[in-house]
Amino acid sequence: MNPELLDRARAVLRTTPVVDGHNDLPWAMRAQAGYDLDAVDLTADQSHRLHTDLDRLRAGGVGAQFWSVYVPAELAGDNAVSATLEQIDFVHAMTERHADRLRLARTADELEAARAEGRIASLMGAEGGHSINSSLATLRALYTLGVRYLTLTHNSNVPWADSATDTPVHGGLSAFGEDVVREMNRIGMLVDLSHVSADTMRDALRVTSAPVIFSHSSSRAVCDHPRNIPDDVLAQLPGNGGVAMVTFVPKFVLPAAIEWTLAADENMRANGLHPLETTPEAMAVQHAFEAARPRPVATAATVADHLDHMREVAGIDHLGIGGDFDGTAFTPAGLDDVAGYPNLIAELLDRGWSETDLGKLTWHNAVRVLRDAEHAAA
Repeated sequence: MNPELLDRARAVLRTTPVVDGHNDLPWAMRAQAGYDLDAVDLTADQSHRLHTDLDRLRAGGVGAQFWSVYVPAELAGDNAVSATLEQIDFVHAMTERHADRLRLARTADELEAARAEGRIASLMGAEGGHSINSSLATLRALYTLGVRYLTLTHNSNVPWADSATDTPVHGGLSAFGEDVVREMNRIGMLVDLSHVSADTMRDALRVTSAPVIFSHSSSRAVCDHPRNIPDDVLAQLPGNGGVAMVTFVPKFVLPAAIEWTLAADENMRANGLHPLETTPEAMAVQHAFEAARPRPVATAATVADHLDHMREVAGIDHLGIGGDFDGTAFTPAGLDDVAGYPNLIAELLDRGWSETDLGKLTWHNAVRVLRDAEHAAA
């Protein structure tokens, strides 16, 4: 990348840093170290095992991070709730341990205050409706603990909503699913439509009285994967006020990567591993597969192609970034970890994006949507 463009990109990020919609560091810390912050020192370089550490967040120009308090759909009922609480507890512990660099944030004003203090605002998003065990009281409890979005499903259906990657059961949201959306509106929790089926997206947009987000999804027109957003849904965001946060996961942004990843996932299962595992042992299996069958490599330009299209359909006021770092085995070249955001901004500068529009993409749109959810609840 042109050094002058990179310098300009870093200058943009100093003024309007990235609000990233989705990072799976909490689950990676659970899997790799049992949440032990002494075993994995986030003030040190952790590039050998993680996409994320505090120095690389700063180098990447990250000003606010939604930490995913994800638990697998294989955990059901109260087990899913308990594991989600453990994830939340880790985020609280991490922000307390590193209070000089991180600040727990629950509101748009607290995001702005963290930026003014030079700290990274730390928010939480629960990834999958199984985390509330079909209980509105549990939903409210998660909000009280600081969770500011709920992704309605993960990779599997929940009893009240269809996932993008499961066989449809409800045709979108059930009646209770509509109640979940209304209750989220009432308390001020963002409705996250990443991972849900297109019909669930449409139902949620019909029901909601507040802006929605897609915490980590790209364009289905550019890469035809069910995890991405169809154009008719993107076109509804201006009327809703919501934000679609482009993700970097290769199989969601590069069509050639879809088939390769399906084969890699099967190889993981054949080795007794979950396809989403990113432990050193799991990555050794992935890299051995990659050596035998080289993978198609996405780049920052691949992600920029999605943003160009999403901007054309939804408009600049409805775009954001949700990298999904530490939740994917592979990343695009140039977006290898959380230090890579300047490469994407430089690519967009090279395509003629203005610094004003880039500031909306990185900071202003995400802060606004959180504030609008607060206003809708009030």
